[in-house]
Amino acid sequence: MEQQLIEKLEARLQRVYQNPDKVRKTIQLIDARLNTYDKPAKTMQPLSEKDSILITYGDTITDGDKAGLSVLHDFLKSFVQEAIESIHLLPMYPYTSDDGFSVVDYRAVNPKLGTWQHIKEMSKDYGLMFDAVINHISRSSRWFEGYLNGEEPYKDYFITCDENADYSTVTRPRALPLLTKVHTKDGEKYVWTTFSEDQIDLNFNCPELLAEIVDILVMYGRNGAKFIRLDAIGFMWKELGTTCSHLPQTHELIKLMKDVLNEYAPGTRIITETNVPHKENISYFGENADEADLVYQFPLPPLTMYTFLSENAKVLSEWMETLELPNDKVTYFNFLSSHDGIGVRPTEGILSKEEQQLLIDAALRHGGVVSYKDNGDGTKSPYELNINYQDALAGPESSDAERISKFLAAETLLLSLQGVPGIYIHSLLGSRNDYYGKTTSGVPRRINREKLDHRELKEQLMGDTNRRYIFDNLIERLRIRRTESAFSPEAGQKVRKDNEKVLNFIRENAKTNETIHVLINVSRQEQTVAYESLYGTNLLTGEAVYGELTLKAWECAWVKM
Repeated sequence: MEQQLIEKLEARLQRVYQNPDKVRKTIQLIDARLNTYDKPAKTMQPLSEKDSILITYGDTITDGDKAGLSVLHDFLKSFVQEAIESIHLLPMYPYTSDDGFSVVDYRAVNPKLGTWQHIKEMSKDYGLMFDAVINHISRSSRWFEGYLNGEEPYKDYFITCDENADYSTVTRPRALPLLTKVHTKDGEKYVWTTFSEDQIDLNFNCPELLAEIVDILVMYGRNGAKFIRLDAIGFMWKELGTTCSHLPQTHELIKLMKDVLNEYAPGTRIITETNVPHKENISYFGENADEADLVYQFPLPPLTMYTFLSENAKVLSEWMETLELPNDKVTYFNFLSSHDGIGVRPTEGILSKEEQQLLIDAALRHGGVVSYKDNGDGTKSPYELNINYQDALAGPESSDAERISKFLAAETLLLSLQGVPGIYIHSLLGSRNDYYGKTTSGVPRRINREKLDHRELKEQLMGDTNRRYIFDNLIERLRIRRTESAFSPEAGQKVRKDNEKVLNFIRENAKTNETIHVLINVSRQEQTVAYESLYGTNLLTGEAVYGELTLKAWECAWVKM
């Protein structure tokens, strides 16, 4: 490593370990790892209106025994083409549970999905996002096997716990035991398991472990990762007597990872996944863009759901007014649906208990499930709503036309907001609740993780189906979006609050002088919007607008001045 990087890492590690000898040892270990790489030229293309990310498992689309990544790549080239810029491949590694999030080997590709060559081929056509599931690893991993056997360096890779210590202040994302008893060659021990007994938390207080993880991240960047998603990263550092969530050491370690990536995998951006209230979430931008390049916009899914259920844009509009990026080097990763559920916690301080209950009641009424977290005092709180997003917005009593119109309006909002949009594959494909998958597996999140047969999917997308209607509309709006600089992440966003039934905001790119007025009727009643500056062309219909526009139920407009 160059001296400048060494000094930067030393300063960060001193704040983490507060032990000069441990800092020196860690620097030596990281340096030995990085010296196996050449130093590439620094290239970081700015994010633009062309950037959008499709979130998918490597085997969401199946075709017999064919490699999942090959099937996915074929589908993307045939149907999606250039409408989407990047693909978020959810954990593609060998795993034992949690649908990929209990990783056995960070450096291997799950053979059922394919090989690193399949990844390389896909990276020629699309930018890629890899998952770094580095808070924990599978108990079936070689690392944990080494821990059980007392082997170096693995004996310090995990957190050995005192079962009698006080863990009451620790934030719990799930209603499961925090400690798991295991049998080692030295007898029974307890290890820290934030998420499940099969997901053993890693010990970042171990220099060897930190050096290993840094090396893995660089390897991801060198193998096609345009983005690296740090999964559940807020839990990375543990310290008794605290919440063990979002601690200063966690932030310093993420900054260290970014420092290294900037030098050894330039062009790779970090996205932090922290499903928490907004203030804590945006703390991961760091200072002067020295931490995450993008943060997940977790309040957006529940607030959008609330807006369309209540048919009132007031809460969402007021929240949007508070959004302010610290600088033009970072932005939001916007999404409505994903492989996980719709978080309830991110609405704390935004929605009242009664408003949160409206979401919970609707999810249950519409066929979903509510998952809970342990508060540490014997009580539980709603954590997330497990439901397909299309079904979240409209219940069984709604007509197809109403449900689809509401859903397309919500997705159009997603494509319009400042930041980079992430579209879940089941949203793009117009999927519904997968009751079979949820029931047979007993896993609530599988209600929105259905496996689709490639041939059946192609037939549906070429026939007269709701799936095709949704897919065609979203693809067309994605194609329009990528040609309009007013949708660049760097373009400003200004909210208007003239009518609580219409979500109304303006995207303006000061560099190109392009402006688009975004108008979305969030109600079932026709709404007319009129003001002097509302003129131009509605990009979604091609119609001219002269100061006034009438929107049908759930109708959207992109009026380009």
